[in-house]
Amino acid sequence: MELLTFKLILVLALFLLALTVAAYSTWAERKVAAIMQDRIGPNRAGPFGLLQPLADGGKFFFKEDFTPANAEKFLFVIGPALVMFISLITGAVIPWGKSLNIGGQSFDLQVANVDVGVLYLIGMVSIGVYGIMIGGWASNNKYSLISAVRASSQMISYELAMGLSLLAIIMMAGSLDLKVITESQTHGKLWGIIPEVSGMNWNIFYQPVAFIIFLIAALAETNRHPFDLPECESELVTGYSTEYSSMKLGLFMFGEYVNMFISNALITVLFFGGFNYPGIDWVTQNWGENVAGILSVVAFLSKTIFGIILFMWIRWTLPRFRYDQLMHLGWKTLIPLALVNLLVTGALILLFGN
Repeated sequence: MELLTFKLILVLALFLLALTVAAYSTWAERKVAAIMQDRIGPNRAGPFGLLQPLADGGKFFFKEDFTPANAEKFLFVIGPALVMFISLITGAVIPWGKSLNIGGQSFDLQVANVDVGVLYLIGMVSIGVYGIMIGGWASNNKYSLISAVRASSQMISYELAMGLSLLAIIMMAGSLDLKVITESQTHGKLWGIIPEVSGMNWNIFYQPVAFIIFLIAALAETNRHPFDLPECESELVTGYSTEYSSMKLGLFMFGEYVNMFISNALITVLFFGGFNYPGIDWVTQNWGENVAGILSVVAFLSKTIFGIILFMWIRWTLPRFRYDQLMHLGWKTLIPLALVNLLVTGALILLFGN
C-alpha cells in the first residue's frame, strides 16, 4: 500500500470518526443529564434512543433555512462553515495510535507528523474564534454581536493560560512534536523512584497543576459550562447563533462537539500518555506490532471518551460564571498560577534534568 493511499484512508476514517463522536456526544450528553436529574433521556428513536442523533440530523436538513434581510450574506454563510472546518482539521497532527505494519511497510496513525504540532494546534484554536466572531457580526443582531465580543475576549484570555501550561510539557519533552511528547511518556521510572511500567510514565503525574489549568482553559475554549457566556440563553437568546437555522445552526452545534472531542484527544496526548497503555512494550514483543497498534487506538479513544464524559459531568454540575468572574479567573488566577508552575518546572529540570 502506498503512503498517499493510506493517508487518504486515514483522513476519511478520522473525518467519519469525528462526525460520529460528535453526533453521539449529543445523545450521551442528554443521557448523562437524564441520569443526573433522575430522568430517562432519549428512548424513542431506536433501541435506547441510539437513533436519536440521526433523527436530529435529518430534522436539521428539513428545517427552513432563512437569512435575515440585513445580514452580511457571504459572511453569514462562512461563519458556521469556518467553525466546522477548523474543528475538523485540528485532528490532523494528533497521533491516534502506534504504527501499523501493512505489507511489510510501517505506517504511522497520524495524518501529518509536524515537528511543531503544538504550535499548529494553538494556531488553529486561535483561528477558531473567527467563525464565531464572523457569525455574530454578520447576523446584524445586537445579541449576536455581544456574544461575538464575549467569545473573542474569553478565548484570548484563556489561550494565554493554556499556552503557558503547554510550555511546561514542552520543556519536559524537549519537543513541539506531539508524537515525541507521546513517546516520552512510554518509558521511565515514575519520579525516578517507582519501578518502570512501560506505557505508564504519564505527564499527569508530573504536571497536575498544568493539567488543571489546561482542562479549565479547554472548557473555556469550547464554550462549555460553566464558561458558555457567548451563548448564554438567559441573557443573549442563543448568542452568536440566534439568527441561524437549519444546517447552519447544525454546523455551529456540531463544531462545538467536534471541538470537545479534539480537545480531549489533545489532553490525552499531553497528560495521559496518548496511545500508551500499561505493558505496551510486552504486547508489541509478544503479540506483534499490529495488535499493539490496534490496542493503542482503543486505549487512546477510551481515554478521550472518558474526558468527554467528564466535560458533560461538569456541564450538569456547575452553574455558569458571571462575566467578571470569568475574566478574574483567567487573568488573575490561571495565568499567574501557570507562570509559577512554569518557573518551578524550569527549576526542577535545571536541578535534576528531564
